[in-house]
Amino acid sequence: MSDSELIEKLNGGLGWELRAEALYSHYSAYVKGINRLHLKPFFDEEASESHTHADMVRTAIVKLGGVAVTERDSTKIVHTTDYKVMLKEALKTEQKAAAGYEGVLSLIKGDEEMYDSIEQIYFQELRSVEEVTQLM
Repeated sequence: MSDSELIEKLNGGLGWELRAEALYSHYSAYVKGINRLHLKPFFDEEASESHTHADMVRTAIVKLGGVAVTERDSTKIVHTTDYKVMLKEALKTEQKAAAGYEGVLSLIKGDEEMYDSIEQIYFQELRSVEEVTQLM
């Protein structure tokens, strides 16, 4: 696998993280009622985690000599005030991210630091899948 192919896959992950950051920030602002008590902090934490992941992925792209994307993935963010829909969309987002990073891991060769960094993100995405599933 060439660096350009790895950069392309990492840029896909970066676009997804930028989208996730927007999704979670949006849902944090719109969650209502009793569910706000536990979902707003959860959404805020996930937005912050997505920002951190974006930084880590961006660093990997720069290390490879690539140009990091600045636009989020174009997958539509569903606007809603229904917490069940928010959680359903969050689960889809986390599952997509986990699958993407699992694929990226198999492409990283000879750079243990980068592998470890992306693996950390992958494990955090899996944890988020579990958390969202439990919230549902």
